[in-house]
Amino acid sequence: MSDTVRVDSSVSPNHTRNRVNQYFQKLRTKMSFEAKRCGVQFNPPSIVLLYVHTDTKKMRKRIIPVRSFSKYSDCSLAAENLKNHPRHRDYLDRVSQSQLEKLHIILRDHLQGFSLEHSLASFQLNADEDLNKLDDEILARKKGQMDKLFEMNKKHKDDPDFVYDLEVDFGKKTQEKCSWDEESDDGF
Repeated sequence: MSDTVRVDSSVSPNHTRNRVNQYFQKLRTKMSFEAKRCGVQFNPPSIVLLYVHTDTKKMRKRIIPVRSFSKYSDCSLAAENLKNHPRHRDYLDRVSQSQLEKLHIILRDHLQGFSLEHSLASFQLNADEDLNKLDDEILARKKGQMDKLFEMNKKHKDDPDFVYDLEVDFGKKTQEKCSWDEESDDGF
């Protein structure tokens, strides 16, 4: 295989572009990349990837533009499309789908006018937060985070500090009196 791409003026530009893309795709399959860090760039909306080219051990930066993305876009679908895009798939192979979704959510929140602090706070679990007041998408995200946290903290039978049938006493809290408790019938 030759390492050069010949351009013939009698061939259409689309055909030449396809040959060049095929050449770079073959070249990319020989190379491997190890993603180190991911981030976002707000203007223009882009995903920034810092990676190491494993053959040369050089750190490189790739800015992946996020096109056709608005404040109404579905972040999980956009992340999946970006991860499966032929031009970026090799670079994003070791980046998790959930990480890409988080980055798209931050971009979407920015397009909706929210601050970066607000976007990052939405990923944190708050024990005092009322989950009944959240919309379906945010609730599903919070439940996913709780499931992930549960799996990380779960004790397995093989763990050295595993105790079978552990009983924990959490203590009794004093119950607050409610107005409807006082008004109810004693015989009810």
